[in-house]
Amino acid sequence: MAGEGNIGVKKLLSEIYLIPNLISLFRLLLFIPFLILFNLMNSDFTYRYYILALIALAFISDLLDGFIARKTNQISELGKIIDPVADKTLMAIIVMNLFLMEIIPAYYFWIVIMRDVLIFLGGIALSKKIGKVLPSNRLGKITVFSIGLFIILSLAMDNRDSFIYEAVMNISLILCFASLIGYVIRALELLKWKKNETV
Repeated sequence: MAGEGNIGVKKLLSEIYLIPNLISLFRLLLFIPFLILFNLMNSDFTYRYYILALIALAFISDLLDGFIARKTNQISELGKIIDPVADKTLMAIIVMNLFLMEIIPAYYFWIVIMRDVLIFLGGIALSKKIGKVLPSNRLGKITVFSIGLFIILSLAMDNRDSFIYEAVMNISLILCFASLIGYVIRALELLKWKKNETV
């Protein structure tokens, strides 16, 4: 029957109080101070240092929730959803503001946003189809790290014509395409496995 693959809402809600998921929720809520600080940065560029500190906090929380989930065996379906949602939400807010402030190129903003939108929509469709969330793999995590590094350089460096800046930007763009292709391949393999299982 249609909808049999959907992840149960009650099951997801029952997982919300797991420590890793609470940490992910905390990270998601960081979008509020990010918006405030970027607004202040429009009139005072020194607020970029507070933004960098907030990025460090978000990064630490991302490492922490994954570590706790693995060590305490609290890996959950909700965690597989909320962790990447928190990452993508903060990433979108940061790159959007950097784009609006003309700190990063427009094409970089659109490539990062479109990648995340496609993966997000694909994840929803996949969870409805097979009842599972496709978690981020190593390539996806490396991609997010490279984008994060580029964001940090964009905020920290005054000279954006340097070789390091250009290299990190180009590598992160290549990884965006590679990780998107990898996600599609993994999704198709999972759908094929599900189809063979039901035969």
